[in-house]
This record gives sequence, structure tokens and C-alpha cells, in this order.
Amino acid sequence: MSGESATSNDAQASSSQTTSPATNGWTQRKTEEIEIPVPWGIVAGKWWGPRNKQPVLAIHGWQDNAGTFDRLCPLLPDEIPILAIDLPGHGKSSHYPVGMHYYIFWDGIALIRRIVKHFAWSNVILMGHSLGGALSFMYAAAYPDQVESFISIDIAGPPARDHREQAANLGESIDRFLHYEKLPESKTPCYKYEDAVDVVHAAYEGSVDMQSVEILMRRGMSSALARFNKPGYYFARDLRLKVALMGMLGLEQVIAHAEKIKCRVLNIRADPGRTWENPEYYPSVIEAMKKSAREVIYLQIPGTHHIHLVNPERISIHVTRFLIEQ
Repeated sequence: MSGESATSNDAQASSSQTTSPATNGWTQRKTEEIEIPVPWGIVAGKWWGPRNKQPVLAIHGWQDNAGTFDRLCPLLPDEIPILAIDLPGHGKSSHYPVGMHYYIFWDGIALIRRIVKHFAWSNVILMGHSLGGALSFMYAAAYPDQVESFISIDIAGPPARDHREQAANLGESIDRFLHYEKLPESKTPCYKYEDAVDVVHAAYEGSVDMQSVEILMRRGMSSALARFNKPGYYFARDLRLKVALMGMLGLEQVIAHAEKIKCRVLNIRADPGRTWENPEYYPSVIEAMKKSAREVIYLQIPGTHHIHLVNPERISIHVTRFLIEQ
């Protein structure tokens, strides 16, 4: 872990003055809510551990939020600080203004850069699940001399997509995005708590258990009474994220970026985890990273795509060992 000061302009980041214990069923650890200013509002985050050390920047998957690390972080040593953020439009972070699209993949790389510059960090350490792992991968490729290491959970790099499929769906995606953009607040779906949790649980198709859904919904749901003067809850994430224009790469492009990565890498692949369209995608990217990376540790561990949330005890020792070796 870097022993450098966490920030040179930390005073610009708004943070709550109270801390609260967070538990995953095994242990507790205090956390602090923070807000990082960005041009369109704030990026919300949850800081685990000491504030006088540069943290691991933890990034969640698509349509999840910082709560995805709520059961893993308490299992890591207290001296390892972690800043888990909500990506734009997710959790407690600001939504993009009307008229802006979520090119969530490319925007995410720029967002990491904004945060790094805001805190004046060097030798960055990243940890990401799914989309967050792909963003960590791409940031390490874009800034190979400024990343110390990254941990990727159940993803090798950006998913390699068939460009013909993307081209076929582009027009429909834009029209759906514009539909959600024009949807009045009065049409925002609201649910009873139990119904909302059931909707989310079903949407994950077995990747998370009910307890994990409730953890995610601590940041993922808000009171409809406070905002709409209606009973129940609504999903806090931006509806437009349903059709975010990700701009995925082809396999050759992913490989080209993998070969630029120089840092240490811990890749944890869940088994069965997520199923990928191209079976060659995962091993090809791992091998490509080995060409230039200082070290690539690849582990296959039984679990679902959300192994870090459902069964964090299966990976915590590996994450701890990797970070302590920094």
C-alpha cells in the first residue's frame, strides 16, 4: 500500500462527520461517506479505513453501487483504506443532466482520471467488479506508468462484442434512451419495499442472494414519499442507464490494450460466474496482459458473478495478500 497522503486538495471533498459501523455478518468496520465535486454535481463514495493514506479506488459493476463492496471491505485489514464510489447515475452520485448520454464505459475512464487528479494521487491502486474491473483495466492501459496494481473480479477486460450486433441495435438504443429522457417524474415506477427487492433479485438471475440485494438497495433505493409525495420506494439510479451506450471494443482492440498494462494484476474469475459470448475472450486477455505486466495472478474460485458480495470470505485472503505485498 502507498503510504502517501491521501489528498493535497482533500478539503474540497465534502464528507460526513459521523461514522457508522458496517457489518457483513462476520465483523464490523467504520466507514465515512464523502462527496467528490464534479462539473455536473457530485460523485458519492464510501471511505473505509484511515484517511491519511492513499486508498484503493473501488469501482462497482453496471447498475450496482458502492454497496457492492460492503461485505468484502470489513474482511480486509483496517490499515488498508478503500474508497468505493458510486459511478455517475448510480447510488448517491449525481445523474447526468438531461441531454447528456451515458457512454458509461469511456466516461468511467475519464471519471477515474478526474478523481486521481482531484486527490493528486500517484501509483494508483484500483479494484473493480465487472464494469469496474474493465474500467480499471483500461485505466491501467491508458496510464501504464501511473498505476501500481489493480484487482479485477470476474472480468478480464472490456467485454469483446460483435460489432455487427452493436450496429444492428444502435438505432433502437438511442430511441429508448430518448424515451427515458422524456419520461416525467410522475411516471417513475414506485414499489413497496418487498416488491422492489423481489424485482431486483429476479433481475440478477441468481447472481446475488436476497441479503446481497438488500445491501445494494441501501444505496440503490430512495423514499418516494420524500421526492414524489407517494408511498413506497423508487430506484435511485438513472433510468437512462438501462440503455447506456457503452461503446464496447472488439477482441483485437482489447488485446492491444492488455499488452500496454505494466502493473501487477490480480484477476479473480468466479466459477461459474458470468458466461461470455466468446469462450476465448477471457484466457486471451489474461495471456496478453502477461506480455508486459509486472505480475499477473489469475485465480478461479467457486462462486457467482457477484462472488465478492455473496461469498466475500472466499476471496478476501487473496485480496489482502495482494494488497499487503504492495
